[in-house]
Amino acid sequence: MNNSLKVTRSDGILEVILDRPKANAIDTATSQAMGRLFAEFRDDPAMRVAIITGGGSRFFSAGWDLKAASEGESANPDWGIGGFGGLQALPGLNKPIIAAINGMAVGGGLELALCADIIVASESARFALPEINVGVTAESGTIKLPRRIPYHVAVEMLMTGRFMDASEACRWGLVNRVVPASQIMDTARAIARDLASGPPLIFAAIKDILRQTEGVPEQDALRLALALHSVQRVFDSDDVKEGARAFAEKRKPNWKGR
Repeated sequence: MNNSLKVTRSDGILEVILDRPKANAIDTATSQAMGRLFAEFRDDPAMRVAIITGGGSRFFSAGWDLKAASEGESANPDWGIGGFGGLQALPGLNKPIIAAINGMAVGGGLELALCADIIVASESARFALPEINVGVTAESGTIKLPRRIPYHVAVEMLMTGRFMDASEACRWGLVNRVVPASQIMDTARAIARDLASGPPLIFAAIKDILRQTEGVPEQDALRLALALHSVQRVFDSDDVKEGARAFAEKRKPNWKGR
């Protein structure tokens, strides 16, 4: 494993700390290692939820390692199986991802955060896509950000590179909640424990439906959703029977993921 990644696995929860002082920037080797790590997480039935955060308190991630680029790293390298940061293009990742934004999420760091399903931010977190200032495009951010927050707010960020603080990010719905820095990992872990005890087949179906129907008209999306293998798997599962039994018996379900 890449030394820039601190990894723990416990009770179905994967925790990943991106720890590359001073700004947790991502070079090619780190991105490739992140892709391998999240592919292993995707394929391990014992792992249910992942949390990603940054080392230190100043940066979640500054994105692409411009120092490495200035020293000769390609501007269009092989980022690995999952694309930049291991999550942008990883196929079949149907498990919940939580981003704990402990500081600045800048450029590719914000794009990495946008790959998460749930985002928790510290009060000191800040967000920006400043690629315009260094003459490159934020392709993933340009696609994803207007789908998360109002179009005009997203375009302003893209075209000016301005920073957005945590309270504004929460107001626009970019993050789920804002907490004091001392509480960010406790909050993320509490959410992760709740999800880890939930029905994995349902989470997989939810993510699959969201991904496959984005931008599809509603009636077409409904037909498409019902035809998805992940949805049919839920209908045919032991878990759907267990859910009904647990409801009738007034107890918590014992989800098996099958």
